Amino acid sequence: MQALQYDSYGGGAAALKHAEIPIPSPKKDEVLIKLEARSLNPVDWKIQEGVLRPFVPREFPFVPVGDVAGEIVGVAPGVEAHKIGDKVVSILGATTGGGLAEYAVAQAKLTVTRPPEVSAAEAAGLPIACLTALQALTDAAEIKLDAVGKAKNILITAASGGVGHYAIQLAKLGNTHVTATCGARNIEFVKNLGADEVLDYRTAEGSTLKSPSGRKYDAVIHCTTGIPWSTFEPNLSENGKVIDITPGINAFLTYALQRLTFSKKKLVPWLLNAKGENLEFVVKLLKEGKLRTVVDSRFPLSRAEAGWAKIMEGHATGKVIIEP
Repeated sequence: MQALQYDSYGGGAAALKHAEIPIPSPKKDEVLIKLEARSLNPVDWKIQEGVLRPFVPREFPFVPVGDVAGEIVGVAPGVEAHKIGDKVVSILGATTGGGLAEYAVAQAKLTVTRPPEVSAAEAAGLPIACLTALQALTDAAEIKLDAVGKAKNILITAASGGVGHYAIQLAKLGNTHVTATCGARNIEFVKNLGADEVLDYRTAEGSTLKSPSGRKYDAVIHCTTGIPWSTFEPNLSENGKVIDITPGINAFLTYALQRLTFSKKKLVPWLLNAKGENLEFVVKLLKEGKLRTVVDSRFPLSRAEAGWAKIMEGHATGKVIIEP
């Protein structure tokens, strides 16, 4: 089968090499999927750059990408929930990879049936980005997506990106007032997703993160980097949290210090814990029209390097999709 892989750390899109490799065989509790769409995430290129070095990739050459959708063409022993011919979406995991190819093996428990109302591209956008947004909102920020929970003021940074554009839509299913940040060209886009207030992060006013209506934030879904705690802190409510979905070492140090000092305001480093039931939930929202995947751009597998370069630029509006 055709695949793209890289042989060492670094090199960006130019280091992705087309190769003919064997079709993988599913092992116990796995399925083999013929891929119809894949979505790229910032973590994919960050792994290539060595953010998890020397632990990931476990070996080279490495076929990257963990968000996929397609049709099951093989089922291993132990799999009862799926059969050959099922249309599915699956989380391979960015650290496991395998998605930038014609076929991939996936854990059955992280594979969910895709209804006909949901396209392969729409589904492929969900796993890492949408599940990160979902868990940050419901688990970390403790927001109930039923519109009847306690009212909360939420800030979402980099709201036009992969995680951010899902976070706005999910947050508005709850009883929330959403303030969002983005660049000027995406202000109307972010408003159309449901944001109540939008800040242009490039302006002096927007860079302070202050709510135009004077609200203090109960939670911040922080989807970018480079904003210090000192900018967030005065904008938080008494027990406000900043949920950092791309935490570096400083985030973990700040978190530890705040715990030691019993600070009411907290920075919470957040990493995705992929669960099949969460993926099933957001697929259902897509089917019901309560959620949508916005596709920034599409590239064929033969030109996946161009999609890789696009995601590395950091300004995609929604998701970058790789199709057959």
